[in-house]
Amino acid sequence: MDRSGDPDVLADLIGRRLTGQPGGLYRRLADSIAALVGSAELPVGARLPAERRLADALAVSRSTVVAAYDELRARGLVESRRGSGTTVARSASRGRSTADRRIPTGYGESLFHRIAVGPGDVIAMTYAVDPGIPEVAAELADLAKDELPLLLQDVGYHPRGLGVLRERVAEHFTDGGLPTSADEVVVTSGAHQAIALVTQMYLRSGAAVVIEQPSWPGCFDLFGAAGGRVVGVPLDDAGIRPDLLEAAFREHHPAMLFVMPTFHNPTGRLMATARRRQVAELAAKYGVVVVEDNAYSAWDPAGPDIPPPLAAFAPKNAEVLTIGSVSKAVWGGLRIGWIRAPRPLAERLARHKALADLGSPIIDQALTARLLPKLPEVTAERARLATARRAYVGRLLAERLPEWSWVEPDGGSALWIRLPDTDARVFAQIALRHGVEVVAGRAMDPTGEHDGHLRIPFAYPERVLDDAVDRLAGAWHEFRRHGPAPGVPVV
Repeated sequence: MDRSGDPDVLADLIGRRLTGQPGGLYRRLADSIAALVGSAELPVGARLPAERRLADALAVSRSTVVAAYDELRARGLVESRRGSGTTVARSASRGRSTADRRIPTGYGESLFHRIAVGPGDVIAMTYAVDPGIPEVAAELADLAKDELPLLLQDVGYHPRGLGVLRERVAEHFTDGGLPTSADEVVVTSGAHQAIALVTQMYLRSGAAVVIEQPSWPGCFDLFGAAGGRVVGVPLDDAGIRPDLLEAAFREHHPAMLFVMPTFHNPTGRLMATARRRQVAELAAKYGVVVVEDNAYSAWDPAGPDIPPPLAAFAPKNAEVLTIGSVSKAVWGGLRIGWIRAPRPLAERLARHKALADLGSPIIDQALTARLLPKLPEVTAERARLATARRAYVGRLLAERLPEWSWVEPDGGSALWIRLPDTDARVFAQIALRHGVEVVAGRAMDPTGEHDGHLRIPFAYPERVLDDAVDRLAGAWHEFRRHGPAPGVPVV
């Protein structure tokens, strides 16, 4: 669906371009739109949002948007007609290639778009990852010396995954309380691909998928692209609410339940042991496939005993698939994840994996196999850093932004902040112009129930956290003093 006229979507696409550029704000806005018009994002004939609606989405004055549209008309890029609004002019397509297909726009797309654009001078708090651990370099050097000659003799195609890595993943699950054999493991290119493969296997157009509310932004796009209907179920302190979950199962007859039981993103909650058993039993009762994503299990600031994966509590007739990866614990650039599933399901998943890419990179798999036995030691160090950084950013926020509130997370890598009487998406646009990018609640819950929330990751060095909170405080001062749009002069 073409959403080019949606002011919120356009604001997400151009918001970063408004920061750190010379010239008046209206001219920067015109330049930002000009960079998109005539392309696959704003094709010829696409309608631009009404001036007031775009002003509200960008948290600027209407006069700023009016001046920007005037500038675009003067350049011959857009045209306006009474009753039809402002549209991209036919002349805007000259010199543009139409070969590039438009990426479907959704709640997570703008997040990935920003990652692709790069941070520039903006502190990008849209994702939370630490640099790679030192052991990566050491193990890679040893791998090149000891194993590379043998690996080069291998055909290199392993849709199920390298045998030694599947054995190590199975040992990892078994040590964590979920007995697993190597033939129940399929290796993927990160947790993201794991979710995508499961989605391909289970979701059909019109089928419902139940998720926690709020949830990870990317899942809305993955499930939506498969034609799925997302049904959100709220959380309490112990995890997804079983009473509302059963009601959703009865009403929607979903094909799949997607949960993050170990340090849920974005709230950081740890699903209780008893709740894991309840969820598994309910899913078995209603014949719903459970997909649990435990990619954040390495982030454990509080140091509790983490319960076994939800699959450990599942009745024999249940279908539970457990996803994990090393990206958060070891390095985001090591794109290796896995799915643990009953043997027949693992075989089906391996066929989907073969169709996707014939297998994940073999050298990355061999490196992960070397690192996996060290994961407990690595996660302990990550936990120490996370504990210190969470406490540090908490003190900064309490001192400089005392109106903001949050519930201390059980783990994870971020604080789920509640802003008083504020649309966080509007505030995020002002924060972006102050040089810090944050994820507003609407990206994680399109129902509007969490529009007043922000996700603030703390997986950054203290100097970066200090600078980011300073910028957020400046943006909050501007927002509270002037409001989001009215009264802000054209710059």
